[in-house]
Amino acid sequence: MAALHPIPPFDELTYFPTSRWIRGTRGGVTVIDSRDALLVWEPGRKVPIYAIPAADVAVTPAGEAPSLVVRTFDDPDLAGYVAVAWDAVEHWYEEDEEVFVHPRDPFVRVDALSSSRHVRVERDGHQLAESDSPVLVFETGLPTRYYLPESDVDASVLADSDLHTGCPYKGFASYRDVVLDGRRHPGLFWYYEAPFNDVSEISGYLAPYNERVDLTVDGELQERPAGPLERRADPIRRAA
Repeated sequence: MAALHPIPPFDELTYFPTSRWIRGTRGGVTVIDSRDALLVWEPGRKVPIYAIPAADVAVTPAGEAPSLVVRTFDDPDLAGYVAVAWDAVEHWYEEDEEVFVHPRDPFVRVDALSSSRHVRVERDGHQLAESDSPVLVFETGLPTRYYLPESDVDASVLADSDLHTGCPYKGFASYRDVVLDGRRHPGLFWYYEAPFNDVSEISGYLAPYNERVDLTVDGELQERPAGPLERRADPIRRAA
């Protein structure tokens, strides 16, 4: 019987060797320096963490206090490896490229493809955007995202937002709220002002949350994806 290709989260502790040179710095001091790291997916977690040989971690960097806190893994295959909390290190690097938010998953691919699909975005019966020139972003394990030219989004309903998030593959996102009939719907659109090179095509484009809007593609209403974003708190109306 055919099997669907597995994607995280996994039920069991799962690891994969990486040949990338992993380093971490804090206060300008290198506290992690390893060429023998592993990528580890802990049960129930969608993104990996680094497992570093304990000898490659400076638990007490010279002249620094408090010491760098590490934790071990309760698994014999990972004996001698430790994990360091992401925020305990100021800058992480794979080779000489800085990595943000969490380690990149080697089994995740992100493609940004120009398209001529017809896309319409609505919320509570109000049209928010319509475009024939979207950029579709296909990211392993996530719903297809439809990035629309800013000129195709109704600017009259948009409002500034203080929300910002990061992605190790695309960069750092800012958000726009939507105001309809005097009611504010937070963070219905997001955009990357300076996306990473691999998805440079989405610069200047806005993407709606599929989970919280009515999205019609080529005349077909799309089902709202299930997942954490669907359950995200909405002070106006819970996404159906």
